[in-house]
Amino acid sequence: MDKTPEFPTLLRLIAERSTAFRATVASAADLDVQVPTCPEWTLFDLVQHLGHVHRRWAAIVAAGPDATPPAKSAPAGAPAAPQEREALLVWSAARTEQLLAALREAGPDRGCWTWWGASQSPQTSGAVARHQLQEIAVHTYDARISLDASPLRQPLPLPLPDEAALDGVDEFLTTCCATTAAWPHEPAVVDYHAAEGRSWRLWLSADGARTARLPVSSTTPVPDTADASARGTAGDLVLAMYGRIPVDSLELDGDRRLFDLLVAWNPDA
Repeated sequence: MDKTPEFPTLLRLIAERSTAFRATVASAADLDVQVPTCPEWTLFDLVQHLGHVHRRWAAIVAAGPDATPPAKSAPAGAPAAPQEREALLVWSAARTEQLLAALREAGPDRGCWTWWGASQSPQTSGAVARHQLQEIAVHTYDARISLDASPLRQPLPLPLPDEAALDGVDEFLTTCCATTAAWPHEPAVVDYHAAEGRSWRLWLSADGARTARLPVSSTTPVPDTADASARGTAGDLVLAMYGRIPVDSLELDGDRRLFDLLVAWNPDA
Protein backbone atom coordinates (compact mmCIF):
# COMPACT_ATOMS: atom_id res chain seq x y z
CA MET A 1 0.00 0.00 0.00
CA ASP A 2 1.81 3.09 -1.31
CA LYS A 3 -0.89 5.71 -0.83
CA THR A 4 -3.30 6.99 1.77
CA PRO A 5 -6.13 4.50 2.44
CA GLU A 6 -9.33 5.34 0.62
CA PHE A 7 -12.02 7.18 2.59
CA PRO A 8 -14.34 4.14 2.94
CA THR A 9 -11.35 2.13 4.22
CA LEU A 10 -10.60 4.80 6.82
CA LEU A 11 -14.20 4.73 8.05
CA ARG A 12 -14.20 0.93 8.20
CA LEU A 13 -10.97 0.90 10.18
CA ILE A 14 -12.25 3.55 12.60
CA ALA A 15 -15.32 1.40 13.21
CA GLU A 16 -13.26 -1.78 13.62
CA ARG A 17 -10.74 -0.21 15.99
CA SER A 18 -13.54 1.38 18.03
CA THR A 19 -15.18 -2.02 18.39
CA ALA A 20 -11.84 -3.50 19.46
CA PHE A 21 -11.41 -0.67 21.95
CA ARG A 22 -14.79 -1.36 23.57
CA ALA A 23 -14.16 -5.12 23.59
CA THR A 24 -10.96 -4.46 25.52
CA VAL A 25 -12.78 -2.24 28.02
CA ALA A 26 -15.49 -4.90 28.39
CA SER A 27 -12.85 -7.48 29.38
CA ALA A 28 -11.21 -5.30 32.03
CA ALA A 29 -11.59 -6.38 35.64
CA ASP A 30 -12.14 -2.81 36.79
CA LEU A 31 -12.74 0.54 35.08
CA ASP A 32 -10.68 2.21 37.81
CA VAL A 33 -7.47 0.56 36.63
CA GLN A 34 -4.76 3.08 35.75
CA VAL A 35 -3.65 3.36 32.13
CA PRO A 36 0.16 3.03 32.16
CA THR A 37 0.61 5.02 28.95
CA CYS A 38 -1.69 7.79 30.22
CA PRO A 39 -0.91 7.63 33.96
CA GLU A 40 -3.23 10.48 34.89
CA TRP A 41 -6.21 8.51 33.55
CA THR A 42 -8.17 5.46 34.59
CA LEU A 43 -9.74 3.20 31.99
CA PHE A 44 -13.03 5.01 32.57
CA ASP A 45 -11.32 8.33 31.88
CA LEU A 46 -9.91 6.94 28.65
CA VAL A 47 -13.36 5.85 27.44
CA GLN A 48 -14.82 9.21 28.40
CA HIS A 49 -12.01 11.09 26.64
CA LEU A 50 -12.41 9.17 23.40
CA GLY A 51 -16.18 9.62 23.44
CA HIS A 52 -15.77 13.39 23.83
CA VAL A 53 -13.20 13.41 21.02
CA HIS A 54 -15.60 11.60 18.68
CA ARG A 55 -18.45 13.94 19.59
CA ARG A 56 -16.35 17.06 19.08
CA TRP A 57 -14.93 16.03 15.70
CA ALA A 58 -18.40 15.00 14.54
CA ALA A 59 -19.54 18.57 15.30
CA ILE A 60 -16.48 20.04 13.56
CA VAL A 61 -17.04 18.01 10.40
CA ALA A 62 -20.77 18.76 10.39
CA ALA A 63 -20.10 22.51 10.72
CA GLY A 64 -18.12 22.56 7.48
CA PRO A 65 -15.61 25.28 6.61
CA ASP A 66 -15.33 27.51 9.67
CA ALA A 67 -12.34 29.43 11.01
CA THR A 68 -13.61 29.21 14.58
CA PRO A 69 -13.09 25.96 16.50
CA PRO A 70 -16.10 24.70 18.44
CA ALA A 71 -16.06 24.63 22.21
CA LYS A 72 -14.31 21.64 23.79
CA SER A 73 -17.00 21.29 26.44
CA ALA A 74 -20.05 19.16 25.76
CA PRO A 75 -23.11 21.09 24.58
CA ALA A 76 -25.87 21.75 27.06
CA GLY A 77 -28.14 18.73 27.43
CA ALA A 78 -25.58 16.26 26.07
CA PRO A 79 -25.64 13.01 28.08
CA ALA A 80 -22.69 12.56 30.41
CA ALA A 81 -20.62 9.41 30.28
CA PRO A 82 -22.37 6.89 32.57
CA GLN A 83 -20.37 5.21 35.32
CA GLU A 84 -21.83 1.72 34.86
CA ARG A 85 -19.80 -0.32 32.36
CA GLU A 86 -22.55 -1.61 30.06
CA ALA A 87 -24.15 1.81 29.78
CA LEU A 88 -20.73 3.40 29.26
CA LEU A 89 -20.01 1.11 26.32
CA VAL A 90 -23.39 1.94 24.76
CA TRP A 91 -22.59 5.64 25.23
CA SER A 92 -19.17 5.12 23.62
CA ALA A 93 -20.64 3.29 20.61
CA ALA A 94 -23.13 6.13 20.10
CA ARG A 95 -20.31 8.71 20.08
CA THR A 96 -18.39 6.67 17.50
CA GLU A 97 -21.45 6.38 15.28
CA GLN A 98 -21.97 10.13 15.62
CA LEU A 99 -18.47 10.69 14.22
CA LEU A 100 -18.86 8.13 11.43
CA ALA A 101 -22.26 9.52 10.41
CA ALA A 102 -20.83 13.04 10.16
CA LEU A 103 -17.91 11.79 8.05
CA ARG A 104 -20.18 9.78 5.74
CA GLU A 105 -22.43 12.78 5.25
CA ALA A 106 -19.52 15.12 4.50
CA GLY A 107 -17.48 12.85 2.24
CA PRO A 108 -13.69 13.10 2.03
CA ASP A 109 -13.28 16.53 0.41
CA ARG A 110 -15.44 18.85 2.49
CA GLY A 111 -13.49 21.62 4.22
CA CYS A 112 -13.61 22.03 7.99
CA TRP A 113 -11.66 23.62 10.82
CA THR A 114 -8.63 21.66 12.03
CA TRP A 115 -5.85 22.45 14.49
CA TRP A 116 -3.22 21.51 11.89
CA GLY A 117 -3.77 24.47 9.56
CA ALA A 118 -0.04 25.16 9.10
CA SER A 119 0.85 21.52 8.40
CA GLN A 120 1.09 19.54 5.18
CA SER A 121 -2.30 17.89 5.82
CA PRO A 122 -5.40 19.42 4.23
CA GLN A 123 -8.19 20.91 6.32
CA THR A 124 -10.80 18.43 5.12
CA SER A 125 -13.07 15.76 6.54
CA GLY A 126 -10.89 13.17 4.84
CA ALA A 127 -7.86 14.36 6.83
CA VAL A 128 -9.99 14.27 10.00
CA ALA A 129 -10.88 10.64 9.29
CA ARG A 130 -7.22 9.83 8.72
CA HIS A 131 -6.18 11.40 12.02
CA GLN A 132 -9.08 9.88 13.94
CA LEU A 133 -8.02 6.42 12.80
CA GLN A 134 -4.65 7.02 14.45
CA GLU A 135 -6.31 8.37 17.60
CA ILE A 136 -8.49 5.32 18.09
CA ALA A 137 -5.61 2.99 17.19
CA VAL A 138 -3.28 4.48 19.80
CA HIS A 139 -6.01 4.59 22.46
CA THR A 140 -6.88 0.96 21.75
CA TYR A 141 -3.24 0.23 22.48
CA ASP A 142 -3.60 2.24 25.72
CA ALA A 143 -6.63 0.19 26.72
CA ARG A 144 -4.96 -3.11 25.94
CA ILE A 145 -1.75 -2.27 27.76
CA SER A 146 -3.76 -1.32 30.85
CA LEU A 147 -4.93 -4.94 31.11
CA ASP A 148 -1.37 -6.24 31.12
CA ALA A 149 0.23 -6.32 34.56
CA SER A 150 3.73 -6.61 33.11
CA PRO A 151 5.86 -3.52 32.45
CA LEU A 152 6.10 -1.95 28.99
CA ARG A 153 9.32 -3.82 28.27
CA GLN A 154 7.30 -6.05 25.96
CA PRO A 155 4.61 -3.74 24.56
CA LEU A 156 1.56 -5.14 22.84
CA PRO A 157 1.42 -4.84 19.05
CA LEU A 158 -0.20 -1.75 17.62
CA PRO A 159 -3.79 -2.81 16.87
CA LEU A 160 -3.75 -1.78 13.21
CA PRO A 161 -3.23 -3.58 9.93
CA ASP A 162 0.24 -3.01 8.48
CA GLU A 163 -0.97 -0.66 5.75
CA ALA A 164 -2.75 1.56 8.25
CA ALA A 165 0.29 1.59 10.53
CA LEU A 166 2.41 2.69 7.58
CA ASP A 167 -0.05 5.47 6.87
CA GLY A 168 0.13 6.34 10.56
CA VAL A 169 3.80 7.26 10.23
CA ASP A 170 3.06 9.38 7.18
CA GLU A 171 0.04 10.99 8.87
CA PHE A 172 1.98 11.85 12.03
CA LEU A 173 4.81 13.48 10.10
CA THR A 174 2.55 15.50 7.79
CA THR A 175 0.00 16.48 10.45
CA CYS A 176 1.84 16.66 13.77
CA CYS A 177 5.39 17.53 12.67
CA ALA A 178 5.13 19.60 9.49
CA THR A 179 4.76 23.28 10.38
CA THR A 180 5.79 26.77 9.33
CA ALA A 181 6.92 27.55 12.90
CA ALA A 182 10.69 27.98 13.12
CA TRP A 183 12.80 25.09 14.38
CA PRO A 184 14.67 26.72 17.30
CA HIS A 185 17.88 24.72 16.85
CA GLU A 186 20.51 24.13 14.20
CA PRO A 187 19.01 22.92 10.91
CA ALA A 188 18.75 19.15 10.81
CA VAL A 189 17.52 16.25 8.70
CA VAL A 190 15.91 13.18 10.30
CA ASP A 191 14.94 9.98 8.50
CA TYR A 192 12.40 7.36 9.55
CA HIS A 193 12.61 3.85 8.08
CA ALA A 194 9.82 1.30 8.40
CA ALA A 195 10.84 -2.35 8.30
CA GLU A 196 8.00 -2.89 5.83
CA GLY A 197 10.01 -1.02 3.19
CA ARG A 198 9.01 2.64 3.37
CA SER A 199 11.03 5.67 4.46
CA TRP A 200 10.39 9.33 5.20
CA ARG A 201 12.57 12.41 5.66
CA LEU A 202 11.92 15.35 7.97
CA TRP A 203 13.73 18.64 7.30
CA LEU A 204 14.01 21.05 10.25
CA SER A 205 15.09 24.68 9.84
CA ALA A 206 14.23 28.30 10.61
CA ASP A 207 11.55 27.98 7.91
CA GLY A 208 9.80 25.25 9.91
CA ALA A 209 9.49 21.53 9.34
CA ARG A 210 8.53 19.71 6.16
CA THR A 211 8.43 16.05 5.31
CA ALA A 212 8.41 13.83 2.24
CA ARG A 213 8.52 10.17 1.44
CA LEU A 214 11.93 8.88 0.31
CA PRO A 215 12.25 6.79 -2.84
CA VAL A 216 12.15 3.04 -2.30
CA SER A 217 14.02 2.08 -5.47
CA SER A 218 17.65 1.13 -4.91
CA THR A 219 18.47 2.81 -8.23
CA THR A 220 17.10 6.17 -7.07
CA PRO A 221 19.68 8.15 -5.09
CA VAL A 222 18.60 9.51 -1.71
CA PRO A 223 19.37 13.25 -1.52
CA ASP A 224 21.92 14.39 1.06
CA THR A 225 22.61 12.51 4.28
CA ALA A 226 20.44 12.50 7.39
CA ASP A 227 21.79 13.78 10.70
CA ALA A 228 19.82 11.06 12.51
CA SER A 229 17.57 8.16 11.65
CA ALA A 230 15.16 5.79 13.36
CA ARG A 231 14.25 2.33 12.14
CA GLY A 232 11.57 -0.11 13.27
CA THR A 233 8.26 -1.62 12.25
CA ALA A 234 5.65 0.91 11.20
CA GLY A 235 3.68 0.07 14.33
CA ASP A 236 6.65 0.71 16.59
CA LEU A 237 7.43 3.99 14.80
CA VAL A 238 3.87 5.17 15.43
CA LEU A 239 3.99 4.10 19.08
CA ALA A 240 7.28 5.94 19.59
CA MET A 241 5.98 9.05 17.83
CA TYR A 242 3.00 9.16 20.19
CA GLY A 243 5.19 8.51 23.22
CA ARG A 244 3.82 5.03 23.93
CA ILE A 245 7.20 3.33 23.78
CA PRO A 246 10.64 4.89 24.28
CA VAL A 247 12.40 6.20 21.18
CA ASP A 248 15.38 4.15 22.36
CA SER A 249 13.38 1.01 21.60
CA LEU A 250 13.91 1.81 17.91
CA GLU A 251 17.16 1.31 16.04
CA LEU A 252 18.74 4.78 16.12
CA ASP A 253 21.65 6.13 14.12
CA GLY A 254 23.36 9.52 14.08
CA ASP A 255 22.67 12.33 16.52
CA ARG A 256 20.39 10.74 19.16
CA ARG A 257 19.90 14.18 20.75
CA LEU A 258 17.70 15.27 17.84
CA PHE A 259 14.95 12.90 18.93
CA ASP A 260 14.95 14.45 22.42
CA LEU A 261 14.72 17.92 20.87
CA LEU A 262 11.82 16.81 18.66
CA VAL A 263 9.92 15.40 21.65
CA ALA A 264 10.47 18.63 23.61
CA TRP A 265 9.61 20.95 20.71
CA ASN A 266 6.26 22.73 20.89
CA PRO A 267 5.88 24.82 17.71
CA ASP A 268 2.56 26.28 18.96
CA ALA A 269 4.14 27.75 22.10
